[in-house]
Amino acid sequence: MAQTVTTRQSNDLDSRLLDFVREKVNTLIKWDLVRFFHNNPHAANTAANIARFAARDPHTVEQELDQLVGSGVLEATIASSQRIYRYVKDQPTRDLVRAFVNACDDRDFRVRAIKLVVEGLQ
Repeated sequence: MAQTVTTRQSNDLDSRLLDFVREKVNTLIKWDLVRFFHNNPHAANTAANIARFAARDPHTVEQELDQLVGSGVLEATIASSQRIYRYVKDQPTRDLVRAFVNACDDRDFRVRAIKLVVEGLQ
């Protein structure tokens, strides 16, 4: 019985993480950006500088960052007439991101998540 409860909890978390991918981290660039902010929780920077760190196109990164702001994963402020992006302080969101990043270490989860991202792009 304990194994059934554990399995159910695992399936619930898996379902929440796949919903997170489907709704918020639905591109590979967003995936990279979420990992960046998870690994650098005190980072606060412009889209151009974040794009440089991520080796991505600045305009595309800015669009993806704005979408992550809209979905509540990041926040943005204006400083010196530039938009500065940072990780939200909301602990439940950070916990979900941590669970997502940890789940990405599992090949089976990664394959399912990438499949969701690819299907969403079609």
